[in-house]
Amino acid sequence: MQNSNVLVTGGAGYIGSHTCKQLAAQGYTPIVYDNLVHGNKEAVKWGPLIIGELADQDRIAKVIREHKIASVLHFAAFAYVGESVAFPEKYYRNNVAGTLSLLSTMRATAVKKIIFSSTCATYGVPKIVPISVDHPQHPINPYGRSKLVVEQILKDYAEAYGLQACVLRYFNAAGADPELEIGETHEPETHLIPNVIRAMRGELSHLDVFGSDYDTRDGSCIRDYVHVADLASAHVLALESLANSSNFTVYNLGNGEGHSVLEIIEMVEQLSGKKVPYKLAPRRAGDPSMLVADAQDACDKLAWKPKYHRLEDIVGTALAWAAKADHSS
Repeated sequence: MQNSNVLVTGGAGYIGSHTCKQLAAQGYTPIVYDNLVHGNKEAVKWGPLIIGELADQDRIAKVIREHKIASVLHFAAFAYVGESVAFPEKYYRNNVAGTLSLLSTMRATAVKKIIFSSTCATYGVPKIVPISVDHPQHPINPYGRSKLVVEQILKDYAEAYGLQACVLRYFNAAGADPELEIGETHEPETHLIPNVIRAMRGELSHLDVFGSDYDTRDGSCIRDYVHVADLASAHVLALESLANSSNFTVYNLGNGEGHSVLEIIEMVEQLSGKKVPYKLAPRRAGDPSMLVADAQDACDKLAWKPKYHRLEDIVGTALAWAAKADHSS
């Protein structure tokens, strides 16, 4: 490991903050750069927090020089699918133009290594499940399209400028730090597991289950839930792989098995001993029936081994985080 200082854009967010913890555990110092629009200041515990925008190239250049940054983990993005449909300009300006601004600053300061936080939303409605990294990409919303555009930009920069870029396409991030130092806190909360827990605790009158007539084992959507700590470990492995990899690599991050919405509800009920009030609702436009990852490349080439792949472990840490938040409020 040459330079231990890593710039982490969006490092105050959910996946970014969990990755910062694992970076620190491996001897890196995460330098968090975040505008705190969706990030949480309290989640920045393992290095300094610099508040700023991706468009502020002078500020980012100053941070890179002052902290002698040699690599970047780029999480900073807007990530609400529904909002992206209503406000596409916001998503292209932040996710695409913001990344271009960051890359321009990296070129100006001779930083050549970047790990990019991408998404299975770049695939759109899958033709084949499980989804491999070479599956055709046909995103069906501006959020997925914005991430795909950035992937293509990174590939072009790798070819033209010698940028070393690794793209990590996540499936459904879930759970909380097993030691409960940090967890999942979104506003608004759109992820299924926290909302099932909120319904169980009476914070929601009920949970809407969108679609009960899909071609799945119980009629509800199936998704691949991957523990946030396992996503974090993949980022550290990807960072270390850049020393030996080609200029542009892509990996899927998922468990390779899917769980339905009704199975998530059942697991929360089983672990909490409480009922989850829910109502069956019509399908949402554009929701595929099943999204499951083929993440074999990440296992083979990054030596990535998810530690928390059981649904019980994922939901259990989410429940423990919710209980801790209760006691500390």
